[in-house]
Amino acid sequence: MKKKRKLKEHEQPQVHEKLKGFELKIDKFGEIKSSLNIDQINQFLNENVKDKKLNDQNLPLKKNKE
Repeated sequence: MKKKRKLKEHEQPQVHEKLKGFELKIDKFGEIKSSLNIDQINQFLNENVKDKKLNDQNLPLKKNKE
């Protein structure tokens, strides 16, 4: 079996260019804290991730013109 590569404490994982500085933390009460607004995250996902549920329907994807 292949061993999982462990990240050192100071090493950051590789991320998409638009998500640089994005961090998720869970506090002691289980509340999720994010460095980006949820709307920014959703916009990024809509632009870059294909929805498997819509795959069979052949619907065109909407792109924001910003």
